[in-house]
Amino acid sequence: MSTVGKVIKCKAAVAWAPNQPLVIEEIEVAPPQANEVRIKIVATGVCHTDLYHLFEGMNKKGFPVVLGHEGAGIVESVGPGVTEFQPGDKVIPLFVAQCRECRFCKSPKTNQCEKGWANKDYDVMSDAESRFTCRGQKVLQFMGTSTFSEYTVVEQLCVAKIDPAAPLDKVCLLGCGICTGYGAAVNTAKVEEGSSCAVFGLGAVGLAAVMGCKAAGAKRIIAVDTNPEKFDKAKIFGATDFVNPKDHSKPITEVLREMTNGGVDFSMECVGNVEVMRSALESTIKGWGVSVVVGWTNMHDFSARPITLISGRTWKGSFFGGFKSKDGVPLMVKAYLNNKVKVDEFITHNMSLDQVNDAIELMKHGKCIRTVLAVSSQ
Repeated sequence: MSTVGKVIKCKAAVAWAPNQPLVIEEIEVAPPQANEVRIKIVATGVCHTDLYHLFEGMNKKGFPVVLGHEGAGIVESVGPGVTEFQPGDKVIPLFVAQCRECRFCKSPKTNQCEKGWANKDYDVMSDAESRFTCRGQKVLQFMGTSTFSEYTVVEQLCVAKIDPAAPLDKVCLLGCGICTGYGAAVNTAKVEEGSSCAVFGLGAVGLAAVMGCKAAGAKRIIAVDTNPEKFDKAKIFGATDFVNPKDHSKPITEVLREMTNGGVDFSMECVGNVEVMRSALESTIKGWGVSVVVGWTNMHDFSARPITLISGRTWKGSFFGGFKSKDGVPLMVKAYLNNKVKVDEFITHNMSLDQVNDAIELMKHGKCIRTVLAVSSQ
C-alpha cells in the first residue's frame, strides 16, 4: 500500500532530554512539503557529534530530538517542486546544505551555504521546523537529518543522490566522519607531497585525516592518541609513526618538534578539545606550518600566543572537510566503489537501531571506531 502523501508511523530513537538514554518510540513522520524529500533510512553511523549534543552541549532547547546525521537510505516520496529526486533513488542526507545559488555556494573558497540549519543556532543544532511528532508533541530534527529514524524528511538542498551500486550500510559513513577527516587533509590543509603531518585523535575523523594525508602524498604521518589500541588501525590508513602523550614527561609539542626537526608541516586536531587544538598548532613548524581545527565543539574559547602565528604558522578550521556537500559526497562514493577510499575498515561494530544506547556506550568509552546501525531493510 502506497505511503505517498500520508503520515508514516515508524520507529525512531528519541532523545527526550540531555544526558539521558535514548528511547525507542513510535513517531509520526509527516509527508514532505515543498522542496522536501522523505527518505527511508536503511543504515546510519553513530558519530561523536551526536554524543556531543546529548552529553556536552546539553542545550535544553535542542530536545526532544531524533539524533543521527550519518545515514543513507532510499527516497520514499518527494514534495512539490522537487525534480532532482524520485522514489527509489539511493541517497545520503546531508547536514551541510548546498543550494548552488548563494554567494557561498558560488565561491570556490568555501563549502558553507546560506541555507539550512547551520545558519541558525549552533547550540540547538536543529531547525524550529520539524516533520516529527511523538506522543502528541513536536520532536526536533537534528542537524537537518535525524537518521536515527526509519523515515525522515530532508530539504532537497541537503540530499545527495548516489550511485545505485553503493552499499548503504557502508557509504552512510560518508555522510559525516570520513569526508570530514579526509577533506580536512586534502581540501583544507592542502597537504603536500613529501610533507610531514601529525593527526591528533584517532577516531573515525582522525583516521580519515590520516587516509587523506596519505592520499595527498605525505611522507611522514604521525598518529597521536592516548589510546595505543588505535595505533594498529591507524597503520592500515597510512600512519608511519605513533605517539602516546602519556608515554612522555614533556609536552607533546616538544616531542613532535624533536621528532621532526622543528615541527610538522601540517597538523589536524580531530578531538574537539581546545587544549589539543593549541598543541596541534604549536606542533607545526614555524614559517609555513598549517594546523587545522576539525573536531566539533562550541563549549570553550581557545587561545594561543600571538608569536605562534606571527612566526608564520596558519590556523584554519574545517567544516565537513571543505566538501561542497551535494557535489562532493557522490564523488566520494564513487571513489569508494573504485577502491580509492577506504570505508569498510572504519566499521568495528554492526548493530540494530534498538541497540543504539549500546552503540553510544561503545563510543563514549573509546571501544569502537564506527558502529553502523541497521535502521530498516531495503
